[in-house]
Amino acid sequence: MDQPWIRASDADRDRVVATLRRHVGDGRLSLDEFSERAASAYRARTRDELNELMRDLPPLDPPAPRSMPLRRMPMLIWIFLAALLGAALLTAADITAMGQMMGAMCQ
Repeated sequence: MDQPWIRASDADRDRVVATLRRHVGDGRLSLDEFSERAASAYRARTRDELNELMRDLPPLDPPAPRSMPLRRMPMLIWIFLAALLGAALLTAADITAMGQMMGAMCQ
């Protein structure tokens, strides 16, 4: 959080408490430590006071990136469907050609 002298917002306080909660889950804070720090976070008036609650904790790892962005998934579905349709049309064309051949042979 930049500009530590700026007054903290409710969103700033909630963000710090959520981060503290993740540190509890990672085993860096006990429930008692979390309770004390969360209460201090909700009483904090400035961003500097919030920063102080986090000073001895390492930054959290960002979430792992997804292997494929969701917006690309529909494109792959369309490509698959186009290939499937192409294969079906080729199969239908082969059956039609075979029927014509068989009809010519029977005459």
